[in-house]
Amino acid sequence: MSMVASNIKTKVPFLDLRVTDDNERQNLLAAVDAMLRHGRIVLGPEVQELEREIALRCGRKYGVGVNSGTDALYLGLKSLGIGKGDEVITTVLSWIATANAIALTGATPIFADIDDDLNVDPARVERLITPRTKALMSVHYTGKMCRMTQLMQIANEHNLLVVEDASQAFDARYQGRIAGSFGDIACFSMNPMKVFAACGEAGMVVTDREDIYEKLISLRYNGTINREECVETSLNGRLDTLQAAILLRRLDGVKDIIQKRREIASWYDPQLKDVVGIPKEAGGEEDVYYTYQIRADRRNELKTFLETRGIETKIQHPYLMADQPAYQHLQQKIFPNARRLVERILCIPAHEKLTRADIDYVASNIREFYG
Repeated sequence: MSMVASNIKTKVPFLDLRVTDDNERQNLLAAVDAMLRHGRIVLGPEVQELEREIALRCGRKYGVGVNSGTDALYLGLKSLGIGKGDEVITTVLSWIATANAIALTGATPIFADIDDDLNVDPARVERLITPRTKALMSVHYTGKMCRMTQLMQIANEHNLLVVEDASQAFDARYQGRIAGSFGDIACFSMNPMKVFAACGEAGMVVTDREDIYEKLISLRYNGTINREECVETSLNGRLDTLQAAILLRRLDGVKDIIQKRREIASWYDPQLKDVVGIPKEAGGEEDVYYTYQIRADRRNELKTFLETRGIETKIQHPYLMADQPAYQHLQQKIFPNARRLVERILCIPAHEKLTRADIDYVASNIREFYG
């Protein structure tokens, strides 16, 4: 960062993770106090309660709390028997944890190009299916759900497993169904940056299959049965009771957070639609706006300009997963739509603590930049 930029006082932060509401702070402290009093700090009763609540919310039979969204993906894949020699098709545009979870099982991530909504293109997914393909992993990018009806149809026609990465899309909707209600398993991240956020790392896997549920219970505890006999190599992926307790206290407020983020999007849309590309919702979609992504000409110049005005922005993510050094050996390079869009996307502030004045300030500076 330049000396000029570093001296600019931030007026509109990209995120604000402070707990500024006194009632919320007291509620969270009460959750911590209750846990300290009962003393079941590892896999305490709050973990089981949260698992039930999330499973019910997603219309699933079982929930398994784990240490993070990455653990949810990795342990979820292992619970499905994905391993060496298998291929898992996923989007090329996501945080690297998506690809890492696949690779750590011994399977190979096969990257598919995206559509203009930044989610994986089902038509391109189908073209990549080979006899080695074992599963599809959809990623609901930015809080917008993938076209799950088409992806599920493709999976059914080719007898493939489906892993729904709903890390960025808790409570999002598609064609009347909620994120996490599709696929053999669905995985969530609930770290502090998410719409439904813990005060540290946290994750969840939901499923309707009892065999998968039982395997996940073992896998999250180093592959043991009854916490003693190790039947499969795994790792410690347990969800902390502390984070489960905090998430339970925050669960009822998720609806209001999403409503505020959707309201912020509605404030941005009319001010920016004739200046930059803006997110769009098709019929039957209800996005949660984990991020509000614009598509901007001269993106890097715009980002620098906004920084000089005290507006924090983020490029999510500047590298396609196929271009990361760890995946160069796969030699997967042809993603025309993703390569075009990754040079233009920019996340602007859209969190629920912003005011109408904040949104107007951001929008007016974007409009000023483009004259």
